[in-house]
Amino acid sequence: MPMILKIVTFALATVMAVPAVSAELLMFEEDGCIWCARWDAEVAPAYARSEEGRVAPLVRIDLRRDPLPDTLQLNGRVRYTPTFVLVDGGREVGRITGYPGEDAFWGLLDELIGNLDQGSPPPLDSARSIPAPLPQAEDVSYRRPAQPAG
Repeated sequence: MPMILKIVTFALATVMAVPAVSAELLMFEEDGCIWCARWDAEVAPAYARSEEGRVAPLVRIDLRRDPLPDTLQLNGRVRYTPTFVLVDGGREVGRITGYPGEDAFWGLLDELIGNLDQGSPPPLDSARSIPAPLPQAEDVSYRRPAQPAG
């Protein structure tokens, strides 16, 4: 009998030690988003296996097609892709707008995940916004119009 009690105690302790996942990282994306594709190539393969992915599993949302749940409480409308919104229990903790590159992304995400431990989301004006670099433009040098002779 003592062996069965030990097994049951161990099983219960193991189940109780696994934290419930209430945080999620919502990735708002859309077809044709080159920065979404870049994130997919640079970060996505490692995300699910990372500590961050364990704490906040990734949920992909098509910005133009997927309806949002009524219970989701965002600090404002998502306008650009990609936008990464960390939610805890359906409430926004913070966001990263744009994809600033792999190293910067992980650092910003770690900062957001650190807010989970504090128990309350930051005020609305503290949401991070990182503009994506602009694509290279062709030379559009200004040329002064020709002056009429005379």
